[in-house]
Amino acid sequence: MSNETGCGCGCGSNANKGLTIETRSAAETTDLKANTVTLKIDGMTCGHCVASVTEELRAVPGVSDVDIDLTAGGTSTATVTTSAPVENSVLEAAVTEAGYTPVSVSA
Repeated sequence: MSNETGCGCGCGSNANKGLTIETRSAAETTDLKANTVTLKIDGMTCGHCVASVTEELRAVPGVSDVDIDLTAGGTSTATVTTSAPVENSVLEAAVTEAGYTPVSVSA
């Protein structure tokens, strides 16, 4: 559900939205069976934003954990752990579903 005039969660913020994804291979993580993906998300302003993004990311098949470090009004970081490879585009779609617009992806 998207809120065209707000931050996406319905709280009314007009903060910028955006996303950058950086991916680490399984060999670069401590658990060789899991992949860790770091998403940089602009525009998250509150705990409700965090809850919305977390819910959408956890609904993605293969996602086993989501941890978000909120920087209100700045760039927040979401660390997504997957039990199987997940396409970046699927994670982008989940963030878009939460009301945010991906702006770039980097591996």
